[in-house]
Amino acid sequence: MLKRAFVAHDPGRIRLRFASRAVLGIGLAVTLCGAAGHSLVAAITGGLAALLALFTVTDPTVRGQATTTALLPVVGLPVLTLAAVLHDVPVARDLAFLAVVGAGVYARRWGPRGHSLGVFAFMAYFSAQFLHTVPGQLPELYAAVLLSLLASSLVRFGAWCYERRIAAPVTVGLPPGAAGLRRITTRQAVQATLGAGFALAVGQLLSDQRWYWAVGATWWVFVATTSRGETVVRGFRRFLGTLLGIGLGFAVAVPLHHEPVAAAAVVAVGVFGIFYTAAVSYTWMMLAVTVMASMLYGLLGVLDAGLLVLRVTETGAGALGAVLAVLFVLPVTTHSVTEAWVERALRCVHTCTAEAAARLAGSEDADPPRHVAELEAILGRVRLSLAPLVHPLNPVRARKARARQVLALLDDCAREVRGLASVAADPEASHDARLAAACWRVESAVEALTAPERPARTPLAAGSPAHAAETEPALAHLHGLERALVELAAPLHSPPRAPLAAA
Repeated sequence: MLKRAFVAHDPGRIRLRFASRAVLGIGLAVTLCGAAGHSLVAAITGGLAALLALFTVTDPTVRGQATTTALLPVVGLPVLTLAAVLHDVPVARDLAFLAVVGAGVYARRWGPRGHSLGVFAFMAYFSAQFLHTVPGQLPELYAAVLLSLLASSLVRFGAWCYERRIAAPVTVGLPPGAAGLRRITTRQAVQATLGAGFALAVGQLLSDQRWYWAVGATWWVFVATTSRGETVVRGFRRFLGTLLGIGLGFAVAVPLHHEPVAAAAVVAVGVFGIFYTAAVSYTWMMLAVTVMASMLYGLLGVLDAGLLVLRVTETGAGALGAVLAVLFVLPVTTHSVTEAWVERALRCVHTCTAEAAARLAGSEDADPPRHVAELEAILGRVRLSLAPLVHPLNPVRARKARARQVLALLDDCAREVRGLASVAADPEASHDARLAAACWRVESAVEALTAPERPARTPLAAGSPAHAAETEPALAHLHGLERALVELAAPLHSPPRAPLAAA
């Protein structure tokens, strides 16, 4: 797990840039808040706003990112105001918090921008509970948030806008036409609200001061998940990461929180860890979050061993609330999500093949690399949807083996498609009549795999002899692609109660 988080492949050092820029942007924001004479509470509020702006704003274009960043205070400041005004009215405060949770999850239906604004609104309310914000503090907090967003934007869009020099990332929405996913954001909004209600009640039984931790755990378990299996796995990883972070907090935060320079260094390392590990390990990201939060509590003068233990129990309550909600309230099965994403991946394989063939035939409009990038993004979503089935704690070994087989074969397909696109990019490559026949067989194999009838097996068509594949690079990749598609028939076309198809 440690190797996966810190030695994972980082093409173009994007994760390293992402994390390093975050440290600079948040550091500048906090420094300016201090220079402006803001209190520690205001500086923490500003630093959190900068962190969220740099972390959650993921529009595919720089212009879109700038627009979303500009909209953050439009959503966040009114929510912060509401939380402060209701600070001394517990019932109204709690009901408003649940409403913010539901609205924030529902906003995911509007894509990356809706997701970013929903997260910022939730965290504005959450931070008000974290810092016990009252109306008299609002003017200073408004100024800190706006100054911090400006500082982080100067770093992100001015001093270090590396996105301008790289291709825009491919984003994929929900698979079209998947019956179980048509109203996924509505389902999840209901689930998150009810789960947060459970977490709020249990959290207040555990502590009338730190109950919001449980609600926060429920909220973050729902982020970036679709099926009940994904949510359960994410809940487990959140709890594990928090538990490991508390252990490290005892070793680092407790003895060092009275040392300002050391505390600032630990917070900076925590920020780096959050951004660097987010894409590869939710557990390690949560460890970094927990250590950073522990140090912030130390700076606020309230850190002790009992507080760290309470953090674990509150997180457990929140994760349990999320798990209960997805299991019993409008559940979305792992199978329905996985099936939709695998079908989309297979159709993208066919599109990539057709585009490469068209480029080899001389078409200037064909763009294989764009579709290959889309395939990579879709496969990332397939891996997420299959994560519950391949998780080490999954006791059903046969289902786990079949899921791993599907992932391996889809990776084989992606490798062959990348190779085919690379051959097509060669200006000296010429079209071979055999390519059309091979592409037709690939299309037939994809149709057989995604057909409602689900035949038992897709036979490998004749006409692709091994010696041809060995002498022609494009044919070699097409032949490998055919075989991977044929082998996918076995794990995908299982009976309804068989492993993989009955998650």
